[in-house]
Amino acid sequence: MRAVPRIGVVDLGTNSTRLLVADVDDGAVIELDRRTVVTRFGEGVDATGRLSDAAMRRVSDALAGYREAIDRLGAERVVAVATSAMRDAENGPAFREHLRQEFDIDARTISGDEEARLTFRGATAQRSGTAPTMVIDIGGGSTEYVVGRPRDDPRFHTSTRMGAVRHTERFLPSDPPTREELAALSADAERILTEEVPADVRAATEHGIAVAGTATTLAAIDQELDPYDGDKVHGYRLALAACERMLAMLAALPLVERRRVTGLHPDRAQSIVAGTAILVESIRAFGLQVVEISEADILHGAALAAGDSRP
Repeated sequence: MRAVPRIGVVDLGTNSTRLLVADVDDGAVIELDRRTVVTRFGEGVDATGRLSDAAMRRVSDALAGYREAIDRLGAERVVAVATSAMRDAENGPAFREHLRQEFDIDARTISGDEEARLTFRGATAQRSGTAPTMVIDIGGGSTEYVVGRPRDDPRFHTSTRMGAVRHTERFLPSDPPTREELAALSADAERILTEEVPADVRAATEHGIAVAGTATTLAAIDQELDPYDGDKVHGYRLALAACERMLAMLAALPLVERRRVTGLHPDRAQSIVAGTAILVESIRAFGLQVVEISEADILHGAALAAGDSRP
């Protein structure tokens, strides 16, 4: 067995299914392979309470390729985390059993609290400084807010039932969305933030880090990256004013035109307006003018945790 553990991590998110294979060495995550497929796993779950057959097929197709990469790279341990969609779906346990039998992947459904803790650890593991820092993870079905000092256990975290896919389905039926629909979505995001993140926590926060697909996509759009360049996205400082500008631009475009925006993967075009609105309201609520974009997130946090508990 190699001295440095090699870990495979699968994240079954509401909007995307992701893979990280990495060596974990003294608190550092050394990436060997990283992939993302927009599978829209949670499509319709908010309305029906069930994972759709089409969504489960998309996830299974992605995992077939991921299993091959995990085996080829020789990961000695594989962990899989399932978040909002799997938590909320009536048939989530049955699909989990399918994944175990078909791919030998045990997708552990984690709580919103654990999702927040792992995300914070991944995003702050390599940061210096002790200023109170907020990590925001806008997912398809939930958004996590975690506040603490880098590399410490967070002192506050909450998982909200607010996400890019969920809020698209709830608030944005028109194409492009109307001004009234967008205003209702933004008002709901502001309400959730006010109710679930105490004012003193928001006021004390000095820095913000945004992770996951909405944030990294906006960094790519702001820089007009084609193709996507993770080195230019990681560490990018995204201003509130730029987010507001992109929200107005994206919301004005019908879906067919939104898919052609430079820096925006076509598969994210449907949910990017809601995700951007949530990010705008989040930055405002915490009294920040800029957030740092991080490519390190729950994948890295789960890899570090698996490295800690290596047999």
